[in-house]
Parts: sequence; structure tokens; C-alpha cells
Amino acid sequence: MSEAIAASHPHPAEPSAWVRRFLPLVAPGGTVLDYACGGGRHARLFAARGFRVVAVDRNAEAVATLASVPRIEARCADLEDGPWPLAGEGFDAVVVTNYLFRPRFADLLACVAPGGVLIYETFMLGNERFGRPASPEFLLRPGELLGVLGADFTVLAFEQGIVERPKAAVVQRVCAVRRPADTTALPPASE
Repeated sequence: MSEAIAASHPHPAEPSAWVRRFLPLVAPGGTVLDYACGGGRHARLFAARGFRVVAVDRNAEAVATLASVPRIEARCADLEDGPWPLAGEGFDAVVVTNYLFRPRFADLLACVAPGGVLIYETFMLGNERFGRPASPEFLLRPGELLGVLGADFTVLAFEQGIVERPKAAVVQRVCAVRRPADTTALPPASE
């Protein structure tokens, strides 16, 4: 998200209701990636619940506010240019809110470990009626999150449409679990 867009869209202080709703699905004591974490509202939420959190953002000032929080590893990294800063890492949950950079979708999804949870919520087309972001570059198309997940994920919940936050917005959100690589490890189905 460009700095102009990010500056015009204030980051809420309270954790997203969508993220709070699906937090119980994350393996207790697991590792969580708060991707494009901003001020770290979700990193703080998960850390307070006993999870180990990697909070990543390109805003050094925002990341610095997380450096002394127990169970949070704060990293300043460019998520859009250069080498992928999370190569080879896997997490029990990946949380993304109010951020969209399509060229990194595949890299981001690869960070969700088998059996891990993806919790994603951001703006979609139609949000331009209510303010920023308004550029299609930063707005999901209808059903777009479902389309990028593919066969590796099982969708648990999906919503898109107008929400009333402190101010109205048009959002799209998904919660999905990455399927285990080895399906022979699954318990037998009931008959």
C-alpha cells in the first residue's frame, strides 16, 4: 500500500472482530505472522494470549513500538520490493488486515504451515464510495480472496460487502486452513 494511501487511512487501535472471531482456531502456543502489522494491534492480541508472534512492517517507527513486547519478534522489512523477507518460514497462523499487494500473494500463502490458519481482511471494490483506499490497485475484486487460495486451503468463512466500523467501508474477508501435505495423517472419515 502506498504511503499516501496508508497515511490517509488511519489504523484502528482495536483488534478486528474478524480476527478475534477466528483466533481460537490457532494451535495453542503456536507462531503467528502479523503481516503488514502497522501499530501491531493483532500482534499484541496474539502475544497476550500466549502465542509467539512475528510482526512485520516496513514502517520502522511502528515496528519499534513492538520491540519490547514479550513474545513479539518485531521486524522491519519491505514487503513489496526486493527479496521475500520471510522465505522458508512457516506459521500456525497468518493475519493480514487492511493491506493488499497482489504480487506477494503466493509468497504470503506459502507462509501458512500445513494445518495453519489464514485470517485475511481488507478493502474491496466499492470502498471508493466511502473514502480511501479508492484505487483499484488497493481494492480486491469480488471473490478475489477465494480465487487466490486454490486447492491447498479449506475455506471456513468468507464475507464481502459493506461493514459499519467507526465509518462505513466495503471489505472482503476470509478464514481458511491450509490442508496438510500428507492426507494419510488425517483420521478416517465416519461412514
